[in-house]
Amino acid sequence: MINMKTSIALLTVIVATASAFAPSPMSMTADGVTSRRDILKTVGTVGVAVAAAGVVPLAAFAEIEVPTQFTAYEYPVDWGLTFNYDEDAAKVRKHMVLATGLGKGSDKMEDFGKNMKKEMVDFVSYYRRFPKVAGKPSFSTLYTSINVLAGHYTSYGFKYPLPEKRRKRLYQEYAEIDKSLKRGR
Repeated sequence: MINMKTSIALLTVIVATASAFAPSPMSMTADGVTSRRDILKTVGTVGVAVAAAGVVPLAAFAEIEVPTQFTAYEYPVDWGLTFNYDEDAAKVRKHMVLATGLGKGSDKMEDFGKNMKKEMVDFVSYYRRFPKVAGKPSFSTLYTSINVLAGHYTSYGFKYPLPEKRRKRLYQEYAEIDKSLKRGR
Protein backbone atom coordinates (compact mmCIF):
# COMPACT_ATOMS: atom_id res chain seq x y z
CA MET A 1 0.00 0.00 0.00
CA ILE A 2 1.37 3.42 -0.95
CA ASN A 3 1.22 6.05 1.77
CA MET A 4 0.25 9.68 1.15
CA LYS A 5 3.82 11.03 1.18
CA THR A 6 4.91 8.56 -1.49
CA SER A 7 1.92 9.29 -3.71
CA ILE A 8 2.52 13.07 -3.49
CA ALA A 9 6.20 12.62 -4.35
CA LEU A 10 5.27 10.34 -7.26
CA LEU A 11 2.70 12.85 -8.55
CA THR A 12 5.27 15.65 -8.34
CA VAL A 13 7.82 13.64 -10.33
CA ILE A 14 5.21 12.81 -13.00
CA VAL A 15 4.16 16.47 -13.33
CA ALA A 16 7.78 17.63 -13.51
CA THR A 17 8.61 15.00 -16.14
CA ALA A 18 5.54 15.81 -18.20
CA SER A 19 6.28 19.52 -18.14
CA ALA A 20 9.90 18.88 -19.16
CA PHE A 21 8.82 17.07 -22.34
CA ALA A 22 5.82 19.29 -23.13
CA PRO A 23 6.06 21.75 -26.00
CA SER A 24 7.63 24.91 -24.65
CA PRO A 25 5.71 28.18 -24.76
CA MET A 26 9.08 29.95 -24.58
CA SER A 27 9.75 32.48 -27.26
CA MET A 28 13.01 32.51 -29.14
CA THR A 29 14.77 35.52 -30.46
CA ALA A 30 15.57 35.94 -34.13
CA ASP A 31 18.92 34.20 -33.76
CA GLY A 32 17.33 31.06 -32.14
CA VAL A 33 18.26 31.81 -28.50
CA THR A 34 15.81 31.46 -25.65
CA SER A 35 15.73 34.28 -23.11
CA ARG A 36 16.86 33.73 -19.53
CA ARG A 37 13.50 34.95 -18.25
CA ASP A 38 11.62 32.15 -20.08
CA ILE A 39 14.00 29.48 -18.79
CA LEU A 40 13.71 30.76 -15.22
CA LYS A 41 9.90 30.76 -15.47
CA THR A 42 9.84 27.11 -16.54
CA VAL A 43 12.51 25.91 -14.10
CA GLY A 44 11.02 28.03 -11.30
CA THR A 45 7.56 26.55 -11.71
CA VAL A 46 8.87 23.00 -11.53
CA GLY A 47 11.17 23.91 -8.63
CA VAL A 48 8.33 25.47 -6.64
CA ALA A 49 6.15 22.40 -7.19
CA VAL A 50 8.91 20.05 -6.02
CA ALA A 51 9.78 22.24 -3.02
CA ALA A 52 6.14 22.60 -2.01
CA ALA A 53 5.69 18.84 -2.00
CA GLY A 54 8.56 18.49 0.46
CA VAL A 55 7.66 21.47 2.65
CA VAL A 56 3.92 20.97 3.06
CA PRO A 57 3.30 19.48 6.49
CA LEU A 58 1.87 16.01 6.09
CA ALA A 59 0.81 15.50 9.73
CA ALA A 60 -2.83 15.42 8.70
CA PHE A 61 -2.08 12.53 6.32
CA ALA A 62 0.02 10.51 8.75
CA GLU A 63 -1.27 7.09 9.61
CA ILE A 64 -2.54 7.29 13.17
CA GLU A 65 -3.44 4.17 15.08
CA VAL A 66 -6.78 4.73 16.80
CA PRO A 67 -6.87 2.83 20.08
CA THR A 68 -9.94 0.81 20.97
CA GLN A 69 -12.45 2.44 23.26
CA PHE A 70 -12.42 1.52 26.93
CA THR A 71 -14.83 1.72 29.85
CA ALA A 72 -12.50 1.28 32.83
CA TYR A 73 -10.11 4.15 33.53
CA GLU A 74 -8.68 6.23 36.35
CA TYR A 75 -10.89 9.30 36.82
CA PRO A 76 -8.73 12.47 36.84
CA VAL A 77 -8.68 14.68 39.91
CA ASP A 78 -6.54 17.50 38.46
CA TRP A 79 -9.29 19.50 36.70
CA GLY A 80 -8.82 23.24 36.22
CA LEU A 81 -6.08 25.61 35.06
CA THR A 82 -2.73 26.43 36.62
CA PHE A 83 -2.36 29.54 34.37
CA ASN A 84 0.90 28.24 32.94
CA TYR A 85 0.26 27.67 29.22
CA ASP A 86 2.56 24.68 28.67
CA GLU A 87 1.26 22.80 31.71
CA ASP A 88 -2.38 23.64 30.98
CA ALA A 89 -2.15 22.72 27.29
CA ALA A 90 -0.55 19.36 28.14
CA LYS A 91 -3.18 18.67 30.82
CA VAL A 92 -6.13 19.63 28.59
CA ARG A 93 -4.68 17.47 25.80
CA LYS A 94 -4.23 14.55 28.21
CA HIS A 95 -7.84 14.85 29.42
CA MET A 96 -9.10 15.16 25.83
CA VAL A 97 -7.22 12.00 24.80
CA LEU A 98 -8.88 10.21 27.70
CA ALA A 99 -12.31 11.64 26.74
CA THR A 100 -11.83 10.54 23.12
CA GLY A 101 -11.10 6.97 24.20
CA LEU A 102 -14.12 6.53 26.47
CA GLY A 103 -16.58 3.89 25.30
CA LYS A 104 -20.30 3.57 25.89
CA GLY A 105 -21.09 2.76 29.50
CA SER A 106 -17.83 4.12 30.96
CA ASP A 107 -17.79 4.88 34.66
CA LYS A 108 -18.63 8.53 35.46
CA MET A 109 -18.76 9.35 31.74
CA GLU A 110 -21.29 12.14 32.19
CA ASP A 111 -19.31 13.76 35.03
CA PHE A 112 -16.13 13.43 32.99
CA GLY A 113 -17.79 15.13 30.00
CA LYS A 114 -19.10 18.02 32.09
CA ASN A 115 -15.72 18.61 33.72
CA MET A 116 -13.99 18.27 30.35
CA LYS A 117 -16.24 20.83 28.69
CA LYS A 118 -15.76 23.30 31.56
CA GLU A 119 -11.99 22.85 31.42
CA MET A 120 -11.96 23.35 27.63
CA VAL A 121 -14.09 26.52 27.85
CA ASP A 122 -11.93 27.92 30.66
CA PHE A 123 -8.75 27.14 28.71
CA VAL A 124 -9.88 28.82 25.50
CA SER A 125 -11.48 31.83 27.17
CA TYR A 126 -8.33 32.50 29.22
CA TYR A 127 -5.53 31.86 26.70
CA ARG A 128 -7.04 33.34 23.54
CA ARG A 129 -6.63 36.82 25.07
CA PHE A 130 -2.83 36.61 24.84
CA PRO A 131 -1.46 37.19 21.32
CA LYS A 132 1.82 35.37 22.07
CA VAL A 133 -0.11 32.24 23.09
CA ALA A 134 -2.93 32.54 20.56
CA GLY A 135 -0.38 32.61 17.72
CA LYS A 136 1.27 29.32 18.69
CA PRO A 137 0.61 26.30 16.46
CA SER A 138 -0.13 24.17 19.53
CA PHE A 139 -2.86 26.60 20.61
CA SER A 140 -4.56 26.78 17.23
CA THR A 141 -4.57 23.00 16.81
CA LEU A 142 -5.77 22.51 20.40
CA TYR A 143 -8.48 25.11 19.79
CA THR A 144 -9.64 23.15 16.74
CA SER A 145 -9.71 19.91 18.75
CA ILE A 146 -11.61 21.62 21.55
CA ASN A 147 -14.23 22.81 19.06
CA VAL A 148 -14.66 19.28 17.73
CA LEU A 149 -15.06 17.70 21.17
CA ALA A 150 -17.25 20.51 22.54
CA GLY A 151 -19.43 20.29 19.42
CA HIS A 152 -19.86 16.56 20.00
CA TYR A 153 -20.89 17.18 23.61
CA THR A 154 -23.34 19.90 22.53
CA SER A 155 -24.93 17.78 19.81
CA TYR A 156 -24.98 14.33 21.44
CA GLY A 157 -24.58 14.95 25.17
CA PHE A 158 -22.00 13.55 27.55
CA LYS A 159 -23.15 9.91 27.58
CA TYR A 160 -22.39 9.05 23.95
CA PRO A 161 -18.89 8.12 22.74
CA LEU A 162 -17.33 9.77 19.72
CA PRO A 163 -17.72 8.06 16.34
CA GLU A 164 -14.67 6.37 14.82
CA LYS A 165 -14.12 8.98 12.08
CA ARG A 166 -14.13 11.86 14.59
CA ARG A 167 -11.85 9.92 16.95
CA LYS A 168 -9.31 9.36 14.17
CA ARG A 169 -9.24 13.06 13.32
CA LEU A 170 -8.83 14.00 16.97
CA TYR A 171 -5.99 11.53 17.53
CA GLN A 172 -4.19 13.04 14.52
CA GLU A 173 -4.58 16.50 16.03
CA TYR A 174 -3.44 15.28 19.45
CA ALA A 175 -0.24 13.94 17.88
CA GLU A 176 0.36 17.30 16.19
CA ILE A 177 -0.29 19.17 19.47
CA ASP A 178 2.15 16.91 21.30
CA LYS A 179 4.88 17.59 18.73
CA SER A 180 4.29 21.34 18.93
CA LEU A 181 4.34 21.37 22.73
CA LYS A 182 7.60 19.37 22.81
CA ARG A 183 9.15 21.96 20.50
CA GLY A 184 7.87 24.81 22.68
CA ARG A 185 5.63 26.09 19.93
